[in-house]
Amino acid sequence: MLEPIRAKLDEFAEVKSAAELTRLDYEARRSEVLKAVQAELEALEAEFQPLLEAAQGRAKVLEAEIKQEVLQHGASVKGGRFYAVYTRGRVSWDSARLDKYAAAHPEVRQFRKEGQPSVSLRVVE
Repeated sequence: MLEPIRAKLDEFAEVKSAAELTRLDYEARRSEVLKAVQAELEALEAEFQPLLEAAQGRAKVLEAEIKQEVLQHGASVKGGRFYAVYTRGRVSWDSARLDKYAAAHPEVRQFRKEGQPSVSLRVVE
C-alpha cells in the first residue's frame, strides 16, 4: 500500500521541480523583455508609489479602528462595500483531562465530536 503512495510522491516532486524550472525560465525571459521599458516603469513607479503608500497607510489605520470598534460593539456591521464580521472567541477544552473524566463518566462521550482527518504535503528537510 505504501509503494503506490511513495511513487506518487516522487512523481509529485518531479512535477514540482519541472514547474520551478519553467518558472525560472519564464522569469529570465520576462526580465529580458522588461529591460526595454525599465526606465519608463521606474518613472511610473516613482509617480504612483507615494500615492499608493498614503492610501495603504490610511486603509491600515481605518482597518485597525474598525476592528477595535466592532469588537467593542460586539456584533457585525455591514457597510456599502465591506462587512466587518464579528466572531465570538473560540471555546476550547482540555481534551486530555476530559478523556480522563469520560473514563469515569462515560455518559459525557455522547457529546464528543471528531472531525475528518486531513493530509498536508510538506517538503522533506
